[in-house]
Amino acid sequence: MKENILHKAAEMFLSYGFKSVTMDDIATEMSVSKKTLYKYFANKIELVEASVEKVQATIDNAILDVKNEKLNAIEEEFAVKAIFKEMFKKAKNSPMFQLKKYYPETFQRLKEREVCVFEDCNLDNLINGKSQGLYRSEINNKLIAKFYFTLIFEIFENEAHGKNMQELMKLEYKVLEYHIRAIATPKGVKELEKQLAQNFLTT
Repeated sequence: MKENILHKAAEMFLSYGFKSVTMDDIATEMSVSKKTLYKYFANKIELVEASVEKVQATIDNAILDVKNEKLNAIEEEFAVKAIFKEMFKKAKNSPMFQLKKYYPETFQRLKEREVCVFEDCNLDNLINGKSQGLYRSEINNKLIAKFYFTLIFEIFENEAHGKNMQELMKLEYKVLEYHIRAIATPKGVKELEKQLAQNFLTT
């Protein structure tokens, strides 16, 4: 039952937002009493934290699966983006805005963990991209990784970009294109154009 609650709560939080979804909403959706929810989670904050951990673990495993496919570096970047696109396809507004505003401690822990995961994945991608002749050999890996991370998180932390999740995902793809064009060799640019065409994106 606990795993079922976590699964449903995470699904609802991602679709409707961490603030918007109440314990009553989750209980109603699952056709159980609120007492059942509180048997496993003392309060909503505890359920939010557990849900965030579950979502993060799901993302980590999905990214690991992508890396095991041994794609080229640019294919890999688009495959990872596809994971997030699929996960947030039902979300109208960004759950991250609500998480940051109403559950700042949980958001901060998520961000700290994301920094580590993102840096490891991106550094690995940059190393592979260089060896495959897709990224320029002279770029500073750690500096580029920090630049990219800063751009990505700025999208979801700055309300000036709006809160519509689908628009934010489109913007994230634009940032990915910007990132790759900044570091790609002519061979890499050709692969980027191929990926953009396959993902029905316009430059």
